[in-house]
Amino acid sequence: MSEEQKKGSPIALLPLLIFVLLFIGTGIITGDFESMPIPVALVIAIIAALFIKPKDRFNDKIGIVTRGAGKENIMLMVLIFLLAGAFGQVAEDMGAVDSTVNLGLSLLPSSLLLVGIFIVCCFISISMGTSTGTIVALAPIAVGIADQTEIGLALALATVIGGAMFGDNLSVISDTTIVSTQSQEVKMVDKFKTNFWIVLPGAIAAAVILYFISAGYSTNLASGLEFDLIKVLPYLAVLIIALLGVNVLVVLVGGTIFAGVVGFFDGSYNFVSFVTSAGEGIASMMEISIIAILIGGMIGLIQHYGGIDYLLHFITSRIRSKKGAEFGIASLVSATDVSTANNTISIIITGPLAKDIADEYGVDRKKSASILDIFAAAFQGIIPYGGQMLAAAGMAAISPVEMIPYSIYPFMLLICGIIAILIGFPRKLKA
Repeated sequence: MSEEQKKGSPIALLPLLIFVLLFIGTGIITGDFESMPIPVALVIAIIAALFIKPKDRFNDKIGIVTRGAGKENIMLMVLIFLLAGAFGQVAEDMGAVDSTVNLGLSLLPSSLLLVGIFIVCCFISISMGTSTGTIVALAPIAVGIADQTEIGLALALATVIGGAMFGDNLSVISDTTIVSTQSQEVKMVDKFKTNFWIVLPGAIAAAVILYFISAGYSTNLASGLEFDLIKVLPYLAVLIIALLGVNVLVVLVGGTIFAGVVGFFDGSYNFVSFVTSAGEGIASMMEISIIAILIGGMIGLIQHYGGIDYLLHFITSRIRSKKGAEFGIASLVSATDVSTANNTISIIITGPLAKDIADEYGVDRKKSASILDIFAAAFQGIIPYGGQMLAAAGMAAISPVEMIPYSIYPFMLLICGIIAILIGFPRKLKA
């Protein structure tokens, strides 16, 4: 690779800039963030990307887009979206959401609802190892609670995303943890210990903030809320299976079938209505699936033409000290995550370079692995075009931009990561 290729090209980032300006800029100008459909903004950005390096063959560029769109992680995300749609719709039509929400409202005071949602999401995500799977499993409950309380829909969903990102960042079976530890050649348990003590204050602060936010809301519900414990079982089963560390696809398929079986016994379903409900759920996730595919295609071109290489070179050329090296690693993975909208991919791209930086400037690799995962997770929980935001927004039919101001834990995670670098925490890491 030539020196020029290593430096990359800032022009390659133009499609991402166009997409962000179209999506967010139009919303700011019109006051309606749904005025510019995300797929339309992405298609325009991809068309613009095709004009980068006009001398290259057009068919080759199309091939890059399709390969990027069809990557394994993109297709897995799409499959999760579709199965989540089926589970969510089947459970809702059977009455699981209403019963679960009413049960929760009956047991918890309104001031603890958000805190409860956050804590449950934290544990489930740690067990499942996937933030997206946690979001699609618990978002319907958050939507139901928002419908029956004064808690805003965007706040409830952002709370789910925050808890999901907590677990994704720490879970030993999370792909981000696996990638970050392998790229830095450290043990998972060592990274977990370092990572945990950095982010714990952020989780506690987020829970306290959520408590005070929800303390001002009331449920406005009549007494004697009705719920059927049998109809709560599908969600309970999903949570228990998730805690056992079962693959998210198995969890969602099993949850859908179980919800259908419960519906058969209580008369909510026959075979035709069950299949119809599952089909409607899958159809409801079509747009979000298309968005994920289009983002993968756009990122494929950005990476091919040196956009990611440019970010890497721009940041690494400014490192001068150990603390600067840690901030450099954080900046690398953050910029790459904003560019790729995928925290796992961002760690895969920046991990080898982060290891070299850590070795050169004396940064403990447990710390570098934690920095990679923390900052990738923080930005992934904030950017409105990330899979987590899109999944939650798609299930609730709201704009992902509406959730950004309520992304309390991702912002706390970001702050904790910065403070840990500034004060050199933890100090007693063995080289």
